[in-house]
Amino acid sequence: MTETMPGTADRGTIIIADDHPLFRGALRQAVGGIFRDLRVVEAGSLEETNAALASEHDVDLLLLDLKMPGVSGFSGLTFLRSQHPSIPVIVVSGVEDPGTIRTCMEFGASGYIPKTTPIEQMNQAVRTVLDGGTWTPPHIALGEGADKETSDLVRRLASLTPQQMRVLTMLSEGLLNKQIAYELSVSEATVKAHVSAILMKLGVESRTQAVIAAAKLEIPG
Repeated sequence: MTETMPGTADRGTIIIADDHPLFRGALRQAVGGIFRDLRVVEAGSLEETNAALASEHDVDLLLLDLKMPGVSGFSGLTFLRSQHPSIPVIVVSGVEDPGTIRTCMEFGASGYIPKTTPIEQMNQAVRTVLDGGTWTPPHIALGEGADKETSDLVRRLASLTPQQMRVLTMLSEGLLNKQIAYELSVSEATVKAHVSAILMKLGVESRTQAVIAAAKLEIPG
């Protein structure tokens, strides 16, 4: 039996958000032994993840897949980070692109684990984050392809509120103000106010430019 790491509490709760049950099982194995009394909650979509975070008390960590139902690009990560800023998030993804990893970290993730990572190393990564550190794959150079324009765009997108991020996602899907208002159960005037705020924060002049800016941060592959 793996001993609990010194400095780690005896009891803890970890949420695993991934739409593949088999991989959720692998992640369960990866977090084994981290807490003596461990509660693992599984979620298969963004909606289920948000519900779990809202209902569970004292969640210690969220393991989040970038690609699952209800998520477009980095929207799931940014939404959950803004809704639950005190809960550390480790992104677990099949994407190993340095730009994607760097963007996740800039959006507030505490770690990034490629799905090809061995179970033992995943366990080490989780322990590192629970101890207050950050973890990214040591074999991937995150400075590769970094540019100021993309970093500035990430910073601007990260400044959007959860509702503004949802509106931007719906704009990207081609929805009109009336449709967005219906989906969010708000007035069209409220949607217009959100759109104006989004344009200002992103430093663009039109809805089309905002959608183009958001599209630059789509996850490759």
